[in-house]
Amino acid sequence: MEPSFSYWERTAFTDNADVIIIGSGLVGLSAALHLKKQQPALKVLVLERGFLPSGASTKNAGFACFGTVSEQIDLINQSSEEEAMRLVAYKWNGLQRLRQNLGDEAIDYYQHGGHELFMNHEENHAQECIDQIDHLNKLFQQAIGRADIYAVADEKIAGFGLKKIKHIIYNPFEGQIHTGKMMRTLLYKVYELGVLVLNNCSISGIEQENDHIRLNTSQGIFKAGKVILATNAFASQLYPELDVVPGRGQVMVTQPVPGLKLKGTYHFNQGYYYFRNIDNRVLFGGGRNINYKAEETWDFGHTDEVKQQLITYLNEVILPGQNVVVDYWWSGIMGFGQEISPIVKQIQPGIFCAVRCNGMGVAMGSLVGEEVAELLLKTL
Repeated sequence: MEPSFSYWERTAFTDNADVIIIGSGLVGLSAALHLKKQQPALKVLVLERGFLPSGASTKNAGFACFGTVSEQIDLINQSSEEEAMRLVAYKWNGLQRLRQNLGDEAIDYYQHGGHELFMNHEENHAQECIDQIDHLNKLFQQAIGRADIYAVADEKIAGFGLKKIKHIIYNPFEGQIHTGKMMRTLLYKVYELGVLVLNNCSISGIEQENDHIRLNTSQGIFKAGKVILATNAFASQLYPELDVVPGRGQVMVTQPVPGLKLKGTYHFNQGYYYFRNIDNRVLFGGGRNINYKAEETWDFGHTDEVKQQLITYLNEVILPGQNVVVDYWWSGIMGFGQEISPIVKQIQPGIFCAVRCNGMGVAMGSLVGEEVAELLLKTL
């Protein structure tokens, strides 16, 4: 039976929103923040299907990064140097905006640098990447205004206690954050500006009616002047024509490790595996490439295949021989597509989307949210 709202609930909570944003992740709340800063009188309501933000915003690894050398080479081969440069600038500026909006202390931002690791058997691939460092540094200096972005740092291997690793390429300009604190801080910011966020409210359909847009939800019918879809990987559930494919990332966190030597963010196997330090523990995730099809899912969960591979790498490469116990397992759903740029556009009159962050939501999310907010503001 459809919920029946009281007069008080209708007039204070559910009716007459100027803008409804679907999805309370980084993109959705960044859009809300920008709308209220630009036009404080707008009534902005955010609807979230989960108890907490679903998807990836609070389930990722908290990497404040803009791409390893391997990833940049792949990107250039797929598109062009201009496109790679544009995306690096976008991610870099997105990270700076996130820090400006929320403050480093509030999100536990630490700039310990990023490391790309190459295993003993990857000598040829490592050499290809090392050969490109000077060129990429010149290229991306134009994008982020920093020199010497990437450098070989093989001397760090022993200090980190890693095994089976032959080379490291280090990037001092990357950092890490606590994404739970990021989302809490962002929620406080939008609350202060008068944005309402309602949870456990999933959307089953969006319809245009005369002078408004009607949202059919698990909690009843909502009406709005404009709608922003900010559900990233889940966008194609409502609009199948959007080129967004879900990609599940499985993640673990170990028990505290006495005398942990790791500090920073680490990628290997062309970014498909990633780990970092957090509270004297190791966070480690990835393995989507073991079986892409199985991980193209909207279902949170795990596969034994990926869990086994993560545990093997943990015990043989990251914390060799320590047999550390895993305390937490979870998964997050990212949004990928053929194109590497996010989709920010008007889908139908008054209905906008900001989706497909291609696994780089922390870096891109703040700007993607602002961009869709600006698009909407132009139509008011």
